[in-house]
Amino acid sequence: MNDEHEHEHEHDHEPELDPVQRLRAADPAADVEPTAGFADEVVARAAGEATVQAGPEAKPVADLAVERARRRSRWLPIAAVAASLVVVGAVGYGVGATTGGATNLADGAAPPISLQGATDSGANDSGATEQGVAPNAAGAPDQAKMSGGASSMIYPYGSGRNEFSSSGLSTSEGTAVGYAFDARAASDTETVAALAAALGVTGTPELKDGAWTVGPQDGTGPSLWVPLDGTLSFSYSNPLINPWKCADGAETCAPPTGDLPGEEAAIDALRSLLAAAGRDPAAFEFASETYEGAVTRSAQAWPVVDGQRIDQGWTVELSNDGMVSAYGALADLVPLGDYPVVSEQQAFERLSDPRFGAAMTNLPIALRDQPVAATSEWVPPTEPPAAPAAGTSLAWPVNHVEIVDARLGLASQWQPDGSVLVVPAYEFTDADGGTWSVIAVADAKLDFSTE
Repeated sequence: MNDEHEHEHEHDHEPELDPVQRLRAADPAADVEPTAGFADEVVARAAGEATVQAGPEAKPVADLAVERARRRSRWLPIAAVAASLVVVGAVGYGVGATTGGATNLADGAAPPISLQGATDSGANDSGATEQGVAPNAAGAPDQAKMSGGASSMIYPYGSGRNEFSSSGLSTSEGTAVGYAFDARAASDTETVAALAAALGVTGTPELKDGAWTVGPQDGTGPSLWVPLDGTLSFSYSNPLINPWKCADGAETCAPPTGDLPGEEAAIDALRSLLAAAGRDPAAFEFASETYEGAVTRSAQAWPVVDGQRIDQGWTVELSNDGMVSAYGALADLVPLGDYPVVSEQQAFERLSDPRFGAAMTNLPIALRDQPVAATSEWVPPTEPPAAPAAGTSLAWPVNHVEIVDARLGLASQWQPDGSVLVVPAYEFTDADGGTWSVIAVADAKLDFSTE
């Protein structure tokens, strides 16, 4: 979680830029009258979805067929909401009434847990690789091997040879709710067309080669790509306003220049996109970041379930001219009921069980604080290393990891058929501030077969 976003920001708009007026003026469905019973249907839907957030005792097991039938028409009235995503001035975005409420910046929910190794989840600023191995500047590991020294540059974390210890972990088992992304329910022309309209992509959605596409796919204009994966993820880009794109035929690219969009503008753009996509922005936590010399700013939104961030967030990149790119997951989360969960002690023992492959998700604090640049200049060798002497011991480094804390949360898990579950998982913190994750679901609900 980004520390710089501990405080909420108010988003006040100038009177002459009333977002409701802009929304009404731009609404392509302004003259459409709602069907009979439409208001009651909306209230019924909202009440039904609210039970998902009401706590463990209020989460019904979802019948996916019923859920799909209920959610299928969700995008039809959203065509009007799509008009809320309009540029105001240079970097402002019109925010319709659907995006009101608290700013809910990233300051409340627990960080997401990943079972895939170190990830850029808002809780990890280390820049670690997917396997959790510490990055080393300018190819330092290979150079260290060649020079026969600097073994300290190859950090043992994440290498698989770890010795774990702990004390005081709970031995109580229990249950926790699991979820799934219902990608099939959102995979239709109406869903993709509404998102394309919100993003300003023109064209009719086409389904071919395993993905929905809208707009040119050759880089000549704004485009939307929605592959048929387990979260129905989408990718949008607008090369016409990408400040990093070189001019046609140019041999070199001049560094981009321009004003940097503000944090509020980036988060407002993402909040508006979520609303236009039928999401409730209040169910997400937001953060925004940029870097020195940049002319674009990114914003992230993480869905929050049971006080936990889910590691399937939305992202936009905003330039002074508008939205350059956007990514997210269109599928809804549906509850699957309770799963049996092992105790903290049992999960700790899984860290050393090869069936579970403990994943390091965050490097130790001391390692994260190291500068990226090498501390000393690499000197190329003048000869290969000497032959080892008879009886030389083999280097077999084993890292000792002392676990000091455990947290039960949620993590995404991909199934062999491509579907995606969001299931209970433990995150362990070691004495150095590193974190490790392991599945929390009991063996009885794990399929260990390889077929």
